[in-house]
Amino acid sequence: MDIEQAPAKSTTGLLRAAESLRVSPGFRFLWLSNLFFFGGAWTQTLILGWMVFDSTGSEFLLGLFTAIRLAPLLLGPVSGAIADRYDRVRMLIVACLWALVVVVLVASMASLGHAPYWVLVTGGLAIGLAQSPSQPARMSLVLELVGRKNISNANALNSMAMNMTQVIGPALGGAMISALGAPIALWISAAWFAISIALLWPLRSIRDTARVHHEPVVQMVRGGLRAVFSNRLTATVLLVTLAANILIWPIYQSFMPVFAKDVLDLDAAGLGWLLMCAGIGGLVGSIAIASLGDFRFKGGLFLFGTATWGGLWALFGMSQSVMTSFILMACIGLASAAFGVLQTTLMLMTTEPSMQGRALGIQELAIGSMPIASLGLGVVAQEIGVGTTATICGTLLLITMLVLANRVPELVRYSGD
Repeated sequence: MDIEQAPAKSTTGLLRAAESLRVSPGFRFLWLSNLFFFGGAWTQTLILGWMVFDSTGSEFLLGLFTAIRLAPLLLGPVSGAIADRYDRVRMLIVACLWALVVVVLVASMASLGHAPYWVLVTGGLAIGLAQSPSQPARMSLVLELVGRKNISNANALNSMAMNMTQVIGPALGGAMISALGAPIALWISAAWFAISIALLWPLRSIRDTARVHHEPVVQMVRGGLRAVFSNRLTATVLLVTLAANILIWPIYQSFMPVFAKDVLDLDAAGLGWLLMCAGIGGLVGSIAIASLGDFRFKGGLFLFGTATWGGLWALFGMSQSVMTSFILMACIGLASAAFGVLQTTLMLMTTEPSMQGRALGIQELAIGSMPIASLGLGVVAQEIGVGTTATICGTLLLITMLVLANRVPELVRYSGD
């Protein structure tokens, strides 16, 4: 590898939290690129979601938009096989360039006043095709750059980057919509992808990202499926990911504009501040996990942290108070760090290196249940309201995690050995 990893030294506190950034120059470039890539993605999520709900006033159409935007997640197994076979860095550069072109086109049409619902849906799908299929390459490249000992720390730092963009992106997006309008907000968010490409460029010198697999992609996908489902720990982690993406993430991805406008009577800027609270909580939680280093009982924190996350969503669904909702959203972000950081860490640690791209691709397929769940929850929310829907889903996630902790105690005790 042309970009060398510096020798590690014993560190404590905040220095230990930044360990992977300190010892791996390659990971520093990737982390900064992720920061800008997800910054653009979160900003566009808020802007496009607001435009859809503002123009249609329909929870179902908003859910349909989210489902279509996230549909490329269903390509996860194929994307994972490609990540195990081809150059991961170049895959990420192509994905960022595609996202940049798409956002520029959508922003151009919105600026000309020709951005009806179908244009927003098509743009969302195209952006999803840039974001979702590249994730197995993005996440498996982390282990390649930092090594097994630092993978929990590196994934926590990646989660910090995403939470930082949740703090900055929604607040900036909401403020730009209020002050400048949605089209200009889209133009500004496009610049984030350009910076992400520039930061990935030095990683092209990494030559060992090319894969050595020569069998057909379909055969590689089958091998990955067998490897994941024959491993009790990996399969359980995958089941947690599936449950969270059926019950919780569709609410967060689809219905936050509805909570803001119809439940809490907030404008676009208020929605941005609400999502900012989740980002701040997630950032604090990710820093805490990163500072733990290679800690014990990763599986237990994963399960019980996810259970707490579900319980907090149940309370958020019952809240009618703006202040209470803001506090709960910050706590939700804090609890979500255990799920967000450790789902990828545990998938990587419980699978063989040659299968890691495919394991993460199958995880993307589980995340791909979100579009289908968004449609179903959109119908339910139209009938019983988003608050009741969130309370029911949060309670179901809490119960599911407690059942899994009881049935798979080896995951509760798992420390990464």
